[in-house]
Amino acid sequence: MTMRRVAIVLLLLLFGVLLAAEHVAPHSYATQFRDAPNARPSHSFPLGTDALGRDRLSRLIYGGRGSMLLAPAAALLSVGMALAISLLAGCLGRWWERAAMAMADLSLSMPWLFALLAVRAMLPLNAPPVATMLVTFGLLGLLGWAAPSRVMLASVKRHLQSDFVLLARASGCRRSRLALVHLAPNLLPLALAQFLVTTPIFLMAEATLGLLGLGVPEPLPSWGGLLQELENLPSITASPWILAPLLVLIAVVSLFHMLVSADPYSV
Repeated sequence: MTMRRVAIVLLLLLFGVLLAAEHVAPHSYATQFRDAPNARPSHSFPLGTDALGRDRLSRLIYGGRGSMLLAPAAALLSVGMALAISLLAGCLGRWWERAAMAMADLSLSMPWLFALLAVRAMLPLNAPPVATMLVTFGLLGLLGWAAPSRVMLASVKRHLQSDFVLLARASGCRRSRLALVHLAPNLLPLALAQFLVTTPIFLMAEATLGLLGLGVPEPLPSWGGLLQELENLPSITASPWILAPLLVLIAVVSLFHMLVSADPYSV
C-alpha cells in the first residue's frame, strides 16, 4: 500500500471517529468533574482533565469534528470561487483576465489575517459558539480564493491554446459551453489539488485564531482553542500529555500534504 493510500485511509478513519464522537468519546466535552481538576492520565481520563475538570480526550475528539468538517467546506468554497473566476476571466478575454489577476494580486498583498482578526473580534461576546465557528470558517473561505485562482487561470490560458479548444471554437461552440463542457472537466484534477492544499491552511488559520483567543468560544472545543494550554511553558514539562492537540494537528496537516505530494490524477 502506497503512502498516499495510507494517508487516505487514516484521514477516513479520523473522519469516522470524529463523526461518531458521541459514541467514541469517553465523556461529553462540557461535563465537569469538579473532584478531578488537572488530573493526570488514567483509565477514566486517558489524557487527563483540564483546569475545570473536563476530559481532554473527549474535548480533543469533539473539537476536531468542527475543524475537520468546516475546514474542507471553507476550502471547497474558496476553490469553487477560484474555479468560477478563472473560467469566467479566461473565456471572456484579455481585459477580464487582467482584472482577475489584479484582484488576486491585491487580495494576496493585503494583510487578511489582521482583517480576519478584526472581523472576528467584532462578533458579540455572547454569540453562539456554533455561529462563531461558521462565521470564522466562512470568512476563511471567502478570503482564500486568490491563490488558487492564479494557478487555475494559468491552466485555463494554457488549455485555451489546445487543439480541442480551437476545434470547439471553430465548430461555433459558445463561451458558456466551452467553459463548462470543455475546460471545467480538465481543471478538476487541479482544483482537487488546490483543495488539498487549502484545507490544512485553513486548519492552521483556525488554530492561530484559537491561540490568540479569537477562536471558537467556550464551552465548544476546537483544536485551536485547546492549543491555548501550551502558552504556559512550565506546564508542558510537568504535563506533556497536553501536547496531544498539537501532535494531532501536525499529523492531520502532514496527511494532507502526503495527498498533495503525489500526482493529483491518481486520487
